[in-house]
Amino acid sequence: MADEVNLRNLALDVIVSVMDKGAYSDKAIHAALEKHPGLEKRDRAFFTRLCQGTIEYAVSSDYIINLFSKTKVKKMKPVIREILRMGVYQIMHMDSVPDSAVCNEAVKLANKRKFTNLKGFVNGVLRNISREKDKIKFPDKKDGFCAYASVRYSMPEWIVNYLCEEYGEDETERIFEGFLKADRGVSVRCNVSKAEPQEVYDMLKKQGISVKKSELFDYAFSIDDFDRLQDVEALKKGYIQVQDFSSILAGHIPEIKGGENIIDICAAPGGKTLHIADRLNDRKLNGGGKIISCDLTDAKTALIKENVERNGFENVSVVKNDALAFKKEWEDTADIVIADLPCSGLGVIGKKCDIKYKTSIEDINALSEIQREILKNVSRYLKKGGKLLYSTCTIAMEENEDNVRWMLENLPFKKADIRKRVPKKIRNYMKDDGYIQILPDMTESDGFFIAAFIKQ
Repeated sequence: MADEVNLRNLALDVIVSVMDKGAYSDKAIHAALEKHPGLEKRDRAFFTRLCQGTIEYAVSSDYIINLFSKTKVKKMKPVIREILRMGVYQIMHMDSVPDSAVCNEAVKLANKRKFTNLKGFVNGVLRNISREKDKIKFPDKKDGFCAYASVRYSMPEWIVNYLCEEYGEDETERIFEGFLKADRGVSVRCNVSKAEPQEVYDMLKKQGISVKKSELFDYAFSIDDFDRLQDVEALKKGYIQVQDFSSILAGHIPEIKGGENIIDICAAPGGKTLHIADRLNDRKLNGGGKIISCDLTDAKTALIKENVERNGFENVSVVKNDALAFKKEWEDTADIVIADLPCSGLGVIGKKCDIKYKTSIEDINALSEIQREILKNVSRYLKKGGKLLYSTCTIAMEENEDNVRWMLENLPFKKADIRKRVPKKIRNYMKDDGYIQILPDMTESDGFFIAAFIKQ
């Protein structure tokens, strides 16, 4: 391995930026790796796991630290707090790293960050945790589910209570187990208008990549054991697109006959746009049709354009647009509107673990209102008989089922029957023919919500 002190120092920068300065973990990790392109594969894997694991297990680590430190976590200086969290994560979850090395490297980090006077404190806390780790008493379920689940699954207590109200204790625990499952690899969707799935499968295997076929779609895989994603040949050729299986479902559900005018209203990074573009190019259809793919900022539209160009689709127009502002020229023009709207993201905590520290119940309520304002706008873009697909990557009732009821009461829609378009493996989870709430424990995917409507 490369100089571990440097890797840990780099990880500390990322963790402080995420936990104390509001950065997003996936972007911060990616940016750090971009600045150090010379790192070997196993060094990048160590660094990524250290960052993600420390952030993911912060609640559990804080519980342990508070048992061994007179100074409670909340009162610590941010750098010292993150050094200790990083140390506890390695001691409790990374068997490949000797505890003695963890303690020594943590002391070096404190010294490097000009906290020489706290070296002894860092060393003492971590060595005591190392000695006593097998004797630590964690909250027991019988003494209260909230405290138990919060520490066991490293989840803020408000989320435990919130989900228990919606799903009950047993389902909430299964959701948390789904979040903490080992890395499932990277899920990808084949562009079937460009290459047959079997051809893509063979290409990936030839490059030495581990490939697992999706249980939901015959044109999707989970891939692993590659070096850099940008070096995967099938991705460079535009044969595959990185996309979670639950997100693929959103592009799978709309019925495409060819020739439709489609608006994807909050599209970045463009996964659903590309999926629909690929379906419009299906050799079995008459062709035609176009997609207007939109998002709010230059950065987001640039990302969509980059993905569209790499995939080589010519039936997509990318437009910078505020979904909250009504666009008169789009009124009554769309056959299909894809509304995958901004949400609290509670369904993707397994992949973006810092979401659980950045979201609140107030955010959920505010986002629900924003979603409704956007839905008012986009309902006017549809032709009579046109179809709206509404989706979120959350498991919050206010943003999902409650919005379905609101739409049926306040907008000119009736529910569309999507049951036949939902893969058989998850069809039994549907409580209603018009929508499906996917939870992280149901299949190897994120939590996700999808509903479809017909304009009357």
